[in-house]
Amino acid sequence: MRFSKLLIPTTKETPNDATLASHIYLIRAGFIQSVGGSGLYNFLPLGKKVLDKVREVVKDELDKANCQEVSLSFVTPASLWQESGRFEKYGKELLRFKDRKNNNFILGPTHEEMMVNLARQTVKSYKQLPLNLYQINLKFRDEIRPRFGLMRGREFLMKDGYSFHASNEDLQREFALMEETYRKIFSRLGLDFRVVEADSGAIGGSGSKEFMVLADSGEDTIVVCDSCEYGANIEAAIRKEKTCVTEAPEAIFSKFNTPETKTIEALSSFFKVDSHYLVKTVAKKAIFDEGKTAVVLFALRGSDELQEVKACNAVGANDLLDIDEDELTKAGLVAGYMGPTVVPEGVGVVLDNSLKEATSMICGANEKDYHLVGNSFKGVKANYQDIVAVQEGDLCLYCAKPLRYTKGIEVGHIFQLGTQYSKPLGANFLDENGKAQPMIMGTYGIGVSRLLAAIIEQNHDDKGCIWTKESAPFDVHIIISNIKDEAQVNIGEKLYRELSNKGLDVLLDDRKDRFGAKIKDYELLGVPYGVIIGKKLQDGLVELVCRDGLAKEEVLENSILDAVLQKVL
Repeated sequence: MRFSKLLIPTTKETPNDATLASHIYLIRAGFIQSVGGSGLYNFLPLGKKVLDKVREVVKDELDKANCQEVSLSFVTPASLWQESGRFEKYGKELLRFKDRKNNNFILGPTHEEMMVNLARQTVKSYKQLPLNLYQINLKFRDEIRPRFGLMRGREFLMKDGYSFHASNEDLQREFALMEETYRKIFSRLGLDFRVVEADSGAIGGSGSKEFMVLADSGEDTIVVCDSCEYGANIEAAIRKEKTCVTEAPEAIFSKFNTPETKTIEALSSFFKVDSHYLVKTVAKKAIFDEGKTAVVLFALRGSDELQEVKACNAVGANDLLDIDEDELTKAGLVAGYMGPTVVPEGVGVVLDNSLKEATSMICGANEKDYHLVGNSFKGVKANYQDIVAVQEGDLCLYCAKPLRYTKGIEVGHIFQLGTQYSKPLGANFLDENGKAQPMIMGTYGIGVSRLLAAIIEQNHDDKGCIWTKESAPFDVHIIISNIKDEAQVNIGEKLYRELSNKGLDVLLDDRKDRFGAKIKDYELLGVPYGVIIGKKLQDGLVELVCRDGLAKEEVLENSILDAVLQKVL
């Protein structure tokens, strides 16, 4: 492709709303174009070229894993979402609308319901299972605050796949196959990534893993162990149970006057004990379907912090909200002195797993200026759950080495759904005994358009993009320094033809622009290799540039073809 014939509207100006490198460079280099600053983007020729290359890598590996591609309608009947129970639960990100006949529809943010509907109409027998269907198609989520360019837009290209099985064992097999397939996809794209345990969120299911591209600009906090392969999203991270070297306080169970000790720090100082032996009680308002609410107390050790996603999942709520002091009083609770053992009627309680069988604990008496000392949870039956946030320095459950935080960009997510969607939607098959059974499902997503941003977040410098081999818009970028120099033009055209005949995708900068502007565009566009044909040609030399690091080497003009092929192939 000739630069002079290609639509590449490069610019020096940084977009006003752009803060991430990928957002800045993809727009400045003319890969994408913002549509009115509303989280919508046009893909220009270079952007579409990269998008297609990334899509092809995804498709190639999925097809090798015997997945079958389909294309489902972007517009989805709302009735399917009502059947699954997600129409109200999903929230305002779900764009709802009516057609001219007053029928309800949505723009699909994900396609579990549509794919289950396809399966229930076509799969009747266990002999047709297992089945793995996928699409690479548009999705729409009405983000309240779209930002960061392709990282969090409203309309995006996504690969979503769905598998159907006759047994949980077969689902586990497919889940492992998809994990391995995803590893191959992201490795081919040249990404540094981690596979982490994750929360299933609005998709649901019993088990899920996320594929995180490591980048300082990532929105997600990941807990990782450098001594083993363990990694998890902060919302799903687990740890080895903490111990405390400080002796436990000795006290007979009783109520103790503790004036003006409303915080863990004040209580620890008052009793001169480690916060490990204090019970922190956090009150939240849980929001459920159909607007139902409940006040819930979450109790954990004073040395820990509540992880709200874990807490929300522990009570099966859609969301947790903070409660002010007036609402606490109305519920019969005393701010600063709440505890899990003295609880008004109608208030729920969840205890962290670390409190199971704990002794010598101090907690609130739910009475102003009083705490209970000498508490024991031995033999106490309660709703125990993992609700703590793992902290840096906590020990890995698997190898007992310290955990640390890092940042990541979620580019893929796989789920074991079970029968969460097949049961309510009636997607059944006849088993070997002729009995109807709900299909057991898995679902597997990749943010295809988001991958463009993730690649640049991980591969850029202060001059522009640095595309990886499989994602680059071109293999080689040839720069003719002076288009008026006939010798430079002849060599450039000759190399362009030869490389193209070898099957390489080549960009020839044949513009009449100044050499400095051409080099800046090469650095901004980020093609892996560049060939500079300039003044040194009079000595029989051209320059071969590696975009990653911008290292240059002088090559004899009659050897440049082989030098480029050796680098690229």
